[in-house]
Amino acid sequence: MSSNKPQDGPVRGPQHEPREGFSRRTFIEGVGIGAGAVGALGAPERVRAAGNDVLGPDPVSITLNINGKSHDLMVEPRVTLIDALRNRLDHTGAKKVCDRATCGACTVIVDGSPVYSCTMLAIEAQGRRIETIEGISTEDSMHAVQTKFVEHDAQQCGFCTPGLVMAGKAIAERNPRPSMADVESGLSGNICRCGTYVGVRKAVYEAARGESA
Repeated sequence: MSSNKPQDGPVRGPQHEPREGFSRRTFIEGVGIGAGAVGALGAPERVRAAGNDVLGPDPVSITLNINGKSHDLMVEPRVTLIDALRNRLDHTGAKKVCDRATCGACTVIVDGSPVYSCTMLAIEAQGRRIETIEGISTEDSMHAVQTKFVEHDAQQCGFCTPGLVMAGKAIAERNPRPSMADVESGLSGNICRCGTYVGVRKAVYEAARGESA
């Protein structure tokens, strides 16, 4: 979680400082710094000599651990995790809507924390445990959060639902006895344009606490 984000909402890329690798923010900053360095030093060779490693623009090989399985793919360093999931790996549960860390429809869980996948670069996600909506249930059994969504009619158009479910799953796993205020805060980074917030909050609250409807 980011200390700049209230409570448990998904991590926004510009506020998320990764342990290693790149975020959209560091990538953009690196481009600006690199361009300035080239102008100041006069030659790309001197930039490299100064210790500035450059990846791309050509595709590079990466491996992503998604729902417990390894996936090898070639992506340009600028490709975000949401685009890698949807366009390269056919994991289309997470939705690409605002593409700017505002709506939460693209929320996935990375190393136990909800993350806006539109603001994490795919190369940054290497070596991390990624969970998507496709991996939390089977044909015979839904996750508790999904079951509660059905019981409380917490979805209408369904477009935001995968992101809300993943954010709710993260809350349930990190806090087995949340208050309703905890749930509301944890879901604050996800927007439902249909306005089913009451049902969503009840669903996550009961799923986390193991309560019946």
